Amino acid sequence: MDIKRNKKAFFDYKHLETFDAGIVLSGAEVKATKMGLVNLEGSFVTIKNGQVILKGCRIARYPKSGADQDHYQPDRDRALLLTKREIAHLTGSLNARGLTIVPLSVYSSHRLVKVKIALAQGKRKFDKREAIKEKEYKRRLNSRVR
Repeated sequence: MDIKRNKKAFFDYKHLETFDAGIVLSGAEVKATKMGLVNLEGSFVTIKNGQVILKGCRIARYPKSGADQDHYQPDRDRALLLTKREIAHLTGSLNARGLTIVPLSVYSSHRLVKVKIALAQGKRKFDKREAIKEKEYKRRLNSRVR
């Protein structure tokens, strides 16, 4: 069940591989995320010292939290949990081919919050225009069928 999707990542990037990663959150952040108070737009993933880090992801303050949330930072970096093999594969792909890692969606799996990330290649302007034309064509075709 998707909580939030990064629509811009689907438009701006061509996805080569996808991975499911756990995310390290505090209790109030988990509740806020499950309420849908998360924004993935403009966020990206980096690998530093063998750790996968999600940057630019904004999780708003949980509205029912107490006064202990005064020092809360909604834009802080959050660690992602992947296996060593997956991290090694991502690191090698980033260095070799000049690709990037983008978060696609945040979803809950039972009681856990997870992030679907993708190894992606940026689209060029003409690729984006082609995607828009194709989408419009399909939309017109479906409206004529009905």
